[in-house]
Amino acid sequence: MAKTIDDKLVLAISSRALFDLSESHKVYLSSGVEAYRQYQIEHEDEILEPGDAFPLVEKLLNLNASLGRARVEVILVSRNSADTGLRVFNSIHHYGLAISRAAFVGGRSPYPYLKAFGCDLFLSTHAEDVRSALDAGFAAATILSGGASRAASDELRIAFDGDAVLFSDESERVYQAGGLEAFQASERESAREPLRGGPFKGFLAALNLLQREFPEDDCPIRTALVTARSAPAHERVIRTLREWDIRLDESLFLGGLTKSAFLEAFAADVFFDDQAGHCELAREVVATGHVPHGISNEQKV
Repeated sequence: MAKTIDDKLVLAISSRALFDLSESHKVYLSSGVEAYRQYQIEHEDEILEPGDAFPLVEKLLNLNASLGRARVEVILVSRNSADTGLRVFNSIHHYGLAISRAAFVGGRSPYPYLKAFGCDLFLSTHAEDVRSALDAGFAAATILSGGASRAASDELRIAFDGDAVLFSDESERVYQAGGLEAFQASERESAREPLRGGPFKGFLAALNLLQREFPEDDCPIRTALVTARSAPAHERVIRTLREWDIRLDESLFLGGLTKSAFLEAFAADVFFDDQAGHCELAREVVATGHVPHGISNEQKV
């Protein structure tokens, strides 16, 4: 009988998001594919240091032990070949990560395999692969290097921006076309009209289902909305989440204040935002995933 992983929350992650491959990547950039292959083979017994998304992966996998059954699956999807990927799997084994499935695609984008694996989220350091995944309808983000890791904790904390991440960019388009006054007027008039879902709606829903398997007063997963919106634009967001039957543990309506201090106060393990400027500030205090979706990321031609 064919096996499926439909009942799990599935994260697909690239090698460079999971581990620090900066040295070998320099070899690839300076000397090409064959030099990179030889470098990885020569160093395949040397354990890689954790990458920016490593703590997130570790905490997600630890949820399986907390529940006593496998409800989270992490899959390695990599532009490496299986030959050069051996070092990555040696490092996975060293750290005791329960990752057994992988797709090594030999220099091509791995995003076509996301549907076959049933992925809820794709994290990579390769921006074009992330864009392709988003275009194909998957929640995806480019993990930015330099994000600080918070103090060791068993609790997993994930923060999301709203427009163009959890929600569509329909309101952001009004803001960019007409300014704050037009945006607030539009949101006030549409307060009872739910926003359309953004690329991360499905992932948040899957995460919320996972939360409901734990006692409400002892759940190791905590989520937060961290948005530049403020009153009166808050009402539409609240009613939208209510319509979706999705619970967020915390909602921060900042009215344009810089998000970094609030992300630090929330002690987020990772933060997802569509705007590059917000991500650059956030990465100083938290591992950050840029979601290149919506009007703020439309490529000019």
